[in-house]
Amino acid sequence: MALETAIALIALLIALFTLILAVSVTRHIGKRDPVAVPRRWRRVLLIKPMPSMDLGAATKRSDARERVAFIANPTKDGVAELREQALRACAIRYLPQPMWLYTTPDDPGTEITREAIAAGADLVVAVGGDGTVRAVAEGVARTGVPMGILPMGTGNLFARNLDLPLGDTAALLRTALEGAERRSDVGWLQLVRTPDGEGEGERHIFLVIAGAGLDAEMVAGANDRLKQRMGWVAYFFAAVRHLGKRMEARITVDDGEPVTSRMRTVLLANVGKLPAGIQLIPDASYDDGSLDVATLDARGGIVGWTELFGTVVAQGAGIREPWLLRVWKTSRIDHVRGRTVDIKVTEPQKVQVDGESLGRATRLRAEVDPAALVLRVPHSSATASGDSEKAAKVDSAAPAPSVAAEETPEQAPEEPAKEPAES
Repeated sequence: MALETAIALIALLIALFTLILAVSVTRHIGKRDPVAVPRRWRRVLLIKPMPSMDLGAATKRSDARERVAFIANPTKDGVAELREQALRACAIRYLPQPMWLYTTPDDPGTEITREAIAAGADLVVAVGGDGTVRAVAEGVARTGVPMGILPMGTGNLFARNLDLPLGDTAALLRTALEGAERRSDVGWLQLVRTPDGEGEGERHIFLVIAGAGLDAEMVAGANDRLKQRMGWVAYFFAAVRHLGKRMEARITVDDGEPVTSRMRTVLLANVGKLPAGIQLIPDASYDDGSLDVATLDARGGIVGWTELFGTVVAQGAGIREPWLLRVWKTSRIDHVRGRTVDIKVTEPQKVQVDGESLGRATRLRAEVDPAALVLRVPHSSATASGDSEKAAKVDSAAPAPSVAAEETPEQAPEEPAKEPAES
């Protein structure tokens, strides 16, 4: 009887500890990214919503009669209600009747955006997920027309990196119509589908992250129904099925020496923040005039993946490991920064841009288009632009270090990758 009581007590303590740990982790995620936690759990755990944007210090615009074009994805829930709010927001600001245009399967937003600009739009607002934002950005890039974002997707990755007030429609509309303007880089990815060059010339814009390997497998394998129910968490379930895959790639950054490595995935980042406040690539900034290249690798089964996750969490908190410790680890994240990147893989790999699967390719060529977009952002985000521009100038003058996740047996070990300059 005493033994049964002791076992029951131990089980109770373990259950209590697990509950406390789960609550603590969920609250920690909720403080950094409230939208990442379901609404009902935010109420139970007393997680405060993301504060509304303070536009009290906003400067009065001389272009108060600007014509606004909303480019909306009609498949998103709540688009009809948002349309009414957007029309009312324009009306109370005495703006002209806005254009409200919908994307189609044949045109995800690029061509209709160009048509709206040709028709006289002074501001274009993308209404939808990262795919819609990316398509609208392609139509707006290099036109000088400002672009706003009303995020309605699963991940809303670019909106998160702009520090937009997710979940607050009124604040998002104020940001789009009255926010500060800030320049943003865009990335362009060119694919070669087969070793003989088939499909060369196919170009895709990206604002967040493009990549090949595990991340692309995760994007392609995510279940749509699961994404609707669980949001961005669905991608992690898709990734579990591909944790055992590795690839070999030769990476050349700018005019540096090519490095051949084995890795789980290679990422080309314009920004580096993921849902739940995870800083996958902390140095990536959308206005630094460069792309951040990261290779991720993990060996040793669950030990390596646990170690890799710990590294991601640590670097998000600003903790950097000395290169000597990384030599002995079973996982690695290596960074390098450049304006052009060329990646050749030994076997065709799946590729993704901003969460959209592009199929398989044998070669990727990426380049950055600095300051190609004019974005409407919160004034709190715009205040950091001066420091970022200074950091970009310093970084562009520095030589690019080598990217290496694991040297192949045929090569001599490379020098350890240097830490990139802080952005």
